[in-house]
Amino acid sequence: MLLQAVNLSRSFGRDDILRDICLDLAPGQSLAITGPSGSGKSTLLSLLGLLLEPTSGEVLFEGKTTRTLSDDQRSRLRNRSFGFIFQNPQLIGSLSVLHNVLVPARLARKRGLEGEARRLLVTLGLSHRLEHLPHQLSVGQKRRVAVARALLLEPVVVFADEPTNDLDAERAGQLGELLYQLPGQGRALVLVTHDRGLVGRADHTVDLSEARA
Repeated sequence: MLLQAVNLSRSFGRDDILRDICLDLAPGQSLAITGPSGSGKSTLLSLLGLLLEPTSGEVLFEGKTTRTLSDDQRSRLRNRSFGFIFQNPQLIGSLSVLHNVLVPARLARKRGLEGEARRLLVTLGLSHRLEHLPHQLSVGQKRRVAVARALLLEPVVVFADEPTNDLDAERAGQLGELLYQLPGQGRALVLVTHDRGLVGRADHTVDLSEARA
């Protein structure tokens, strides 16, 4: 199994945000996390992506616990194996679109990926924006840059938090097709989404409105 949650819980103060979440995700599978606002969807995604630590329970990656990893080990694992598409694209304002996409390669000290970065940006309809700065982009364009950045290093798990927000129907459909190609390549996809079309294509669904009932 690629990614597992075992009795995963997270509390903030006295509030239980998530309680005893269990799930298994194999290579080539997709998971949609659904539920109303405030139900803990983004928190669950952050726990699975090792951006937050659980109050109890644990996340296993490739059959091994991540509970005992140091901060540096967690960071290396995220950079090597995970790709993240956040609701806030978190682009670096002083870097061009192309160089924003190349940031993970620089952190991993990998060279020769400029051609792949360009290919991803072309696929996402941004061929005319390669040298633009983030402040020159629309919200939807910034989100597509973040998608290209997340996919650059061919991560084995891609985590996407509301990836089609701020996109028109055509762009949202194109992005959905791109994301759902990942399981066919043997990678895993974890989505937080209200997009019923995306949810309907997922192999597994966690509905947090039911989990909290």
